[in-house]
Formats: sequence, structure tokens, C-alpha cells
Amino acid sequence: MSTGLKRWVLGICLCCLVALTACQPANPGDAGVVHLTLWQGVNPPPNRDILQKLVDKFNQRHPHIQVESLYVGQGDQQMPKILAAVVGNAPPNLLWFAPMITGQLVELDAIKPLEEWLATTQIKEQIDPALFEAMQWEDRTWSVPFGVNNVGIFYRPSLFKAAGVTQLPQTWEELRQVARQLTIANQQHGMILPLGKGEWTVFTWLPFMWSGGGELMSEGSVQISNPGAIAALHLWQDLLTDGSAVLSQPERGYELDDFLAGKVAMQLTGPWTLGQLQATDVDYAVMPIPAGTRPATSMGGENLFVFKTTAAEEQASLVFAEYVLSEEFQTEWAIGTGYLPVNLNARKSAAYREFAKQQPAVDVFLKQAEFGRSRPIFLGYSRISENLGRAIETVLLQKSTPEAALQTSQKRLALSLPSTPSPKRPN
Repeated sequence: MSTGLKRWVLGICLCCLVALTACQPANPGDAGVVHLTLWQGVNPPPNRDILQKLVDKFNQRHPHIQVESLYVGQGDQQMPKILAAVVGNAPPNLLWFAPMITGQLVELDAIKPLEEWLATTQIKEQIDPALFEAMQWEDRTWSVPFGVNNVGIFYRPSLFKAAGVTQLPQTWEELRQVARQLTIANQQHGMILPLGKGEWTVFTWLPFMWSGGGELMSEGSVQISNPGAIAALHLWQDLLTDGSAVLSQPERGYELDDFLAGKVAMQLTGPWTLGQLQATDVDYAVMPIPAGTRPATSMGGENLFVFKTTAAEEQASLVFAEYVLSEEFQTEWAIGTGYLPVNLNARKSAAYREFAKQQPAVDVFLKQAEFGRSRPIFLGYSRISENLGRAIETVLLQKSTPEAALQTSQKRLALSLPSTPSPKRPN
């Protein structure tokens, strides 16, 4: 572990030990039973209920392995807890988290490589091959996919009809026009944009950067100040200047309250919200993100990591990991939450096909996945995300131009990340 990273993590440790202790199981349990902790940030709350039902089913079938699922906050809230747990030698057994954390956990020697175990299972052949890129780093497999998704635009068909919008926007300029048409002064905005510098904002903004022709990596170095990024920030800035977009509460761009209330007609989010939306009487539909120079979306979802603990706990964790990858789990998880199944057999199952038939939005996300891009999983991604987030927030708060904000972030990144190797792609 590098000296800078070690000091940073140790500093975080001192701030998080109390919270960390609260997240540990209080009772080690009966003799002969392996107790595992799963840390997760599943959201919205109805999705956590689905996960708990699936964990309960596993526990009933495996009386000698008992998994306790613990909600430990959203991604930005989890990070200090995770790093403190590792350095404090009190990690969970299993972690549900976005794969961009891979490089940090490998650097800390915290997680178990999984390629040898995965090669001995029959489940490997059932995993969507497109997901292996987010599982692998430097020729090793460090996690397995839990659920996959991508970003689209949910919209309210009734509001579109009332505004006389008959065609969905396919380009950025059409998006601006439709957003203006959907805006009613002091009553309704065409679109809500996520305010904040956290990962949610970056995740939902990156499709626009890629669609504008931008790339984070160029000739082995990070270039967050690129033409596509500038164009994407100008688009978001233009939506605000037009008066047709409104900002979310800080770091809460994933909340659907204004969308459900009809205060906004369009919102960037993904299929994980389908479970929540199905429980309401609100009309909704999904469109692909309108294209700049090319179609694009962010591939998202979380992976499952197995931490280095004891041999017995690691073995039990792998049993649970295989359950998560199974057709049964993935079918129930996808139908209950809206996540896309990572298991190919689950996607072909009669139950999931019937669900997709009743949910046209699923087909939109499945088709849009063709244009999906994954965020880098190398060690420096968190700093890239932080600096992108700061640039986006600065522009949305009208404190800077896109060009100046991105140049400032590029310079700041160069100081904290002087050299960044290009992430290796799996063979």
C-alpha cells in the first residue's frame, strides 16, 4: 500500500471506529454455525426488503451458514466505513458495492481473488460475458456481479400528452426543446438534474460525456477536461439557463419525490427504481438518453466482494456468492427490484420473460445496454470521480464555465494523481 493511501485510510479509521463497531454483529452465534456479515447500500428501501427475503431463503436452506444483511448507507457514506473496517482488521465477510472500489481493496490486500473458485463452478458460463470487464483487474477476478443496470430517462407520459409532446427526443437539441415545452412557470419543470459532487451525479452525467464523444482515458493518461465533457456540461448548463431544469437536493439526485408528484416530467435514473414505481399509481415510461454524437449510457450495478477473513468464513461466503449468481436468485431479484439479471438463464426464464412483457421499460434498458460504458476500476478512480463531481457541481451552481471548471479539476487531479496506468481489459 502506498504511503499516501495508508495515511489517508488511517485518518479515516480514527473517524469511523464507532460507526464500524455498530455495524458488527453482536452475537457470534451457535457453535458449528458460520455467521457472515453482508454490508450493502441497497436503495430504495423496498429493494432492501427483496434482498432480505432472498437472504432469509438462503439461511433456511443452509442452517450451518447464516448471513446477516446490514444496510450501511449509500456509496459515499459506505466508503470510510469500508476502509476503516479493513485497516482496523474488522471487515465484513461480503460487500455489495460498485466495482470501481476494486483497485483500492486490492491495494489494501483486503479481498479474495475469485478466478480459481469461479473456474470450478458451472455458474461461470451463465454470467453475461459483458460483465467480466467490471469483475477483473490486472488479470485477476476480484468480484462477481450482483445486479446490472444502466441509466435512462424516466418520464411521465401524462405530462407529455398534456404539453402536446408527441415524439420522444432523440438528440440533445430535441431534449432541450422538449424540456422547455414541458415547463410551466412556478408549477412544473421539464427535467430534474442531480446536484452534488458525489458518485451519483458523476454516474448519471457520464453518459452525456461519452455521448458527446469524450473519453476519460487518452493514451494512458486521464483527461477529464475533454471536448465531450465540455459539451456535456454545456448541455446541463443550457437546461438550467433555459429554465426548463431544476436541481435536486444536494447529493439526493436519486430521490423520486418531485417526479412522483408531477413537479418534474423527466428524471435520470435506472431500472432499480421499477420496484418502487410499480407500488405507486403514477404513470411512467422510459426513453434512452438522447444522443450527442453517439448513443451512450453508464453501465451500473453492484458487485459482490469476498473479504479475506478465516478459511471457514471465506468458504461459506463463496457458497453465498454462488447463490447470488444463480438463476433462481437473479430472477427473483430482477423481478422484485427492476435490476437486469446477470444470469443469462434468468433472462430467458418464463417468469422473467413475463415480467418484461408487463414492463416495457425493461426492454429499453436491455437494448440500451448495447451502448453501455463501464467506469474504470483502477486505484485512482475515486479521485477522478471526486474531481469530475466538483466540476459538475461548480457549473450547476453557476460558479464557473464548463471549460474553466474542468481545467481546474484537471490540474487538481494532476497533483493528486501524477501518473495513472490505463486499466487493463480482460482477455
